[in-house]
Amino acid sequence: MLRFEVSLEDLLRSRFALSPALDLCSLLRSLVGQGRPLPRAWDARLRPAFERLRRETELDAALALQAPHGGPNFVAPPPRGLNQSWADDLAMIRATPPAVARREFATTATGPSARDPRVRAVLDSPDAVSRIAGAMDRAWHELLAADWPQLRAICERDVVHRVGVIGEHGWATAVESLHPGIAWHEGGIEIDFFRGGTVRLTGDGLLLIPSVFVGHVAAHLEDPWPRTLAYRARGTAALWGEQETVPRPDMLTALVGRSRARLLLALDAPASTSHLARSLAMAPGAVGDHLAILRGAGLLVRARSGRSVLYRRTPLGEALVAGSG
Repeated sequence: MLRFEVSLEDLLRSRFALSPALDLCSLLRSLVGQGRPLPRAWDARLRPAFERLRRETELDAALALQAPHGGPNFVAPPPRGLNQSWADDLAMIRATPPAVARREFATTATGPSARDPRVRAVLDSPDAVSRIAGAMDRAWHELLAADWPQLRAICERDVVHRVGVIGEHGWATAVESLHPGIAWHEGGIEIDFFRGGTVRLTGDGLLLIPSVFVGHVAAHLEDPWPRTLAYRARGTAALWGEQETVPRPDMLTALVGRSRARLLLALDAPASTSHLARSLAMAPGAVGDHLAILRGAGLLVRARSGRSVLYRRTPLGEALVAGSG
């Protein structure tokens, strides 16, 4: 079991962030068969480009550094917050000192693929960091960039939901909602499916990262990362087409139409028009029109939060969704 000892100061310093680089590494591990299997449609769509990148770039060197449960820190640097972009990550990757990268190569590049002469030539070269960064950049743009706005919206909506849970029920409930195997017990967070003993946060707080590619939960316990839990974002199941994990929309669709049913089902946490449009891959104008109709029917209300206008279901909307399951 892994246990995080958490103080009041840790709770005050705990925060959420997004990590494009972490999701890219998780996607690459899935494509190479080391991570959570991708849905068949995603695998079929991405695999030709993935195999081409392995032939045309130094991507195999980056893959040789990956393991089923982790990889080198420099290709997935710790994110600074919710506005983290791939450009931020890439700049940090390129800035890795060669000596730091070589130390990581020595501990992570230990599998059979690292002994391939082509891979070894990259890892032993003086410009290994820039060559691997270039391969990662191409992988980002050719495998993930087109989908990232939708994936980012899913993660952002997850954060909105978790913050709401913290405000209404407290940190213990919010942490336990990340996964059934996580429990708040006697002032600490216990994860029964990890080994690691007891880890003290020492006032630095816990970094929480929603992800669409993490299987369930992943943990970072060593510097330079803060103590981190990356977890599967809410809404990922619907993205992957795992419709059995969400209410069946058949009756709802018959009543309000397919697009409005999708919006009602998606609003299990408050969301803005732009977040809904990105996460559901719908046109913002169409989303706005549908939301106005649903609001006029008494199924939604809206309220301003900072610069955003967030929509949420009314009790009538909740009852309608519950009756469609």
